[in-house]
Amino acid sequence: MLECMPEGEVAHTIGKINPVKTCQPIGAMYAALGIHRCLPHSHGSQGCCAYHRMHLSRHFRDPVLASTSSFTEGASVFGGAANLKTAIKNVFEIYKPDIIAVHTTCLSETIGDDIPTIIKQSEVPEGKVVIHANTPSYVGSHITGFSNMVKAMVTYLAERDEETIRKKRVNIIPGFINPSDMREIKRITASLGVDMTMFPDTTNVLDSPLTAKFDMYPEGGATIEQIRDSGNSRLTLAIGAWSSNAAGAALQEKCGVPCVPLKVPIGLKATDDLIMTLKEKFDAVVPDDLTLERGQVVDTLIDTHFHYQGKKVAIYGDPDIVVPMVEFVLTMGMIPKYVIIGTPGKAFEEQIGAMIEAVGIEDYIVKAEGDLFELHQWIKEESVDLLIGNTYGKYIARAEDIPLVRVGFPILDRAVHPLMPITGYKGCLRLIEMISNALLDRRDRDCLDEDYELVL
Repeated sequence: MLECMPEGEVAHTIGKINPVKTCQPIGAMYAALGIHRCLPHSHGSQGCCAYHRMHLSRHFRDPVLASTSSFTEGASVFGGAANLKTAIKNVFEIYKPDIIAVHTTCLSETIGDDIPTIIKQSEVPEGKVVIHANTPSYVGSHITGFSNMVKAMVTYLAERDEETIRKKRVNIIPGFINPSDMREIKRITASLGVDMTMFPDTTNVLDSPLTAKFDMYPEGGATIEQIRDSGNSRLTLAIGAWSSNAAGAALQEKCGVPCVPLKVPIGLKATDDLIMTLKEKFDAVVPDDLTLERGQVVDTLIDTHFHYQGKKVAIYGDPDIVVPMVEFVLTMGMIPKYVIIGTPGKAFEEQIGAMIEAVGIEDYIVKAEGDLFELHQWIKEESVDLLIGNTYGKYIARAEDIPLVRVGFPILDRAVHPLMPITGYKGCLRLIEMISNALLDRRDRDCLDEDYELVL
């Protein structure tokens, strides 16, 4: 176990130990599943596709379907063009999707397969579509892969009809978040009376109910027509800089749709920003139910602040989740002592540093493209009261006896998380509950008998 972690600093400049990320194709596969009647296609070996499907299935606890080019020795030496052409033909004939979303792997990227040319030379039935994204695993992370695939949706599909007046509608690019969080963002937008197109949209795809029959393509997901028509919308909200900004910028350049970048609406301020942007851009009226929900969050923060005020916390995971999480724990009066992500991007360090220093905190460490080995080293030097992040932090939590609040992707050892939102005001209440209860459970466990109180 990680109790064997060496004392003192152990520098490692090559490779990652216990990384805070996974590879690009997983993000691309998840994004592709957010298109209605889409079959993701992994252009590489069977093992890559099997791993990516398994990892997503373990987090969402729902079946994840994808096809593969099934590279063998021949394709590895001479290229996978023949495999991909055959795969496209067979997939359309056998599985009958409306669209195939091809993503590459390390092997096909190293070979240098020219995917656009291969697609043009393939047998694509009339009315069907094939798109692709380059997603080598040795660059970026699953967030980069998600971003590249969503940008491909815009590049291949989005169109602007110059004769059509821009529709009073917002495009929402939600970022790499759970279906429940997408559902909550859609609920908030609908409650403001704003028409929207969300893509990708994994609601009713990876959180679909159990029925009496198997449906290979659930009813959820943005349709090809909706993505095409996104070029005629009035505005795009790119939610999450690392996963959505590239697609929002591409849509603005290609179709002239203005793009407003926002944080994922985790926490009070980020949710406020989403609602106020929609209010200002669409002259929307904020309904009483959202005002009530916000008031409940503020009231709960006041009622429970002594549970977590001044507690030190380490936060790790995906940048688009970590940034608003840091903002929210600062709102709660906690101290983000260590903040780390696995995705590249030095802008992350500047953004988080500015947030923390704005409230007068000076003693902290922030790092982009780090790993959990480094985080564990820091905690050994000076511990924290709480960990917030995905399942992979449980080893540090056990080794150092620190409570862990599971947030982000992947969560492999607990159920129901993908069905429970952490976005919006309802998500604020859930996060306050999880953080408070983790700290109170620790207090009850550790306190003396005479301090074991009934009311806390």
